[in-house]
Amino acid sequence: MNIIVLIKQVPDTTEVTLDPKTGTLIREGIESIINPDDLHALEAAIGLKESAGGKVTVLSMGPPQAIDAISEAIGMGADEGILLTDRAFAGADTWATSYTLSRTIQKIDDYDLIICGRQAIDGDTAQIGPQVADWLDVPQVTYVYEIETIEQDSIIVKQRLEDGYERVQCRLPALLTVIGEMNTPRFPIVGRLIDACNEKAPIKIWNAADIGVQTSDVGLDGSLTHVIKTFAPKLKREGKMLEGDTKEVVADLVGKLRKSKLF
Repeated sequence: MNIIVLIKQVPDTTEVTLDPKTGTLIREGIESIINPDDLHALEAAIGLKESAGGKVTVLSMGPPQAIDAISEAIGMGADEGILLTDRAFAGADTWATSYTLSRTIQKIDDYDLIICGRQAIDGDTAQIGPQVADWLDVPQVTYVYEIETIEQDSIIVKQRLEDGYERVQCRLPALLTVIGEMNTPRFPIVGRLIDACNEKAPIKIWNAADIGVQTSDVGLDGSLTHVIKTFAPKLKREGKMLEGDTKEVVADLVGKLRKSKLF
């Protein structure tokens, strides 16, 4: 089974702040990590390879330093990686990003399953996986937390719902987005990590020309949405002190809670 895992290198958002003047993320000095949900996707793919055989290819789009994320993925057990990096890809929204990824997957061609995390912590849109599936015209199952069985031409998974789960069967090739409940990602093996960082590492670096796309269809030019401003909302809290322990005070409190639909 040949599996493609979509991963993204993101800033560790526990330490991210916004520039008060520009409204953009301050990335300088912030550690970059593999998106947490994507780690669970990678672990699922490696586990399937270990049980059923095959190959795991990691695909990521980003600046040149995103190769570190691919190297880490190979250290965990992926077989090869592809980094899409080109100035033409910069500023892409989910539409342009998913288009670029799907064109790359079409070039790879030989795949049975695509796995990615539910969403990225720097955008939280949860749109990339479903959009890639739509571009490729393959079945998709989101919020997967368990893969039950895989046959030659179909897969059965459990999809998390608000009040339980449902079992879903779909044909292959297919795309899954997974949640953190699915597994516990392994740590990279030092030897594999070292091999992934040398010149002979199985990592390809492709640009727009390599995947046969027009620069007008990718990046900022190919995006349907543009971010005008990013800002942290200002929280304003109001409070009122009720003094006394009489029934009238209690009734006043209950009335205010009901009026605010909090009771």
